[in-house]
Amino acid sequence: MTLLDTPTSYHLRHILVVGAGSGLSASVARRFAAEGLAVSLAARDTDKLSGLASEVSAEVYPCDASQSDQVDTLFANLDKAPAGAPDVVVYNPSARVRGSITELNPDDVHYALMVTAFGGFLVARAAARRMEAARRGVIIFTGASASVKGYALSAPFAMGKFALRGLAQSLAREIQPKGVHVAHVNIDGGIENSAREGRVSPPDKPDSMLSPDAIADHYWHLATQHRSAWTFETELRPWLERF
Repeated sequence: MTLLDTPTSYHLRHILVVGAGSGLSASVARRFAAEGLAVSLAARDTDKLSGLASEVSAEVYPCDASQSDQVDTLFANLDKAPAGAPDVVVYNPSARVRGSITELNPDDVHYALMVTAFGGFLVARAAARRMEAARRGVIIFTGASASVKGYALSAPFAMGKFALRGLAQSLAREIQPKGVHVAHVNIDGGIENSAREGRVSPPDKPDSMLSPDAIADHYWHLATQHRSAWTFETELRPWLERF
């Protein structure tokens, strides 16, 4: 079967959100669940997901995305899901380590790179194997300002996010011609999260932080684009954010 033989659109059935938590991941889960998709949530700490899982009727899987065996187990379990293997995968995990280059602990830096970038590779590899065979699917990587701009005292985060962006670019060139949409989203600004102190736009600067629900709307748009006009990369930032 050639790419031209495949449908130009199809019904999305199942989304996997890796690195799920109370912020952007929760909004993505709610947005896609509202569209009728089955939702799977993966995280190292699954206890924090019980409320969200109940809200969107999600299945929850423990997984450290930086560990190859755990990612393989995750996708093997997802293959058995009633909706089948996920046809949308969102990779959200990242780890920040701040400090002077002369004082950073190498073990901490290694951990940050494993979570932010290597985990993205492992998840993308497992997803791509299934999506290539089906000749359809969507993989979305959540980037950051550090994906394109390395800040002082933040080398590990920049290294990880630059690597994740490079993975996304390479993967898009490799598997988009096989029917799999790959997108990288540069989140250029702070994301609101009412569960965290200081993560809400102040009254005198409304909408100065990104709404996670607005980002989730964008992710839905990416997942449902016609293949004749797929977006690879977008930058999302509040109207007051400097760039």
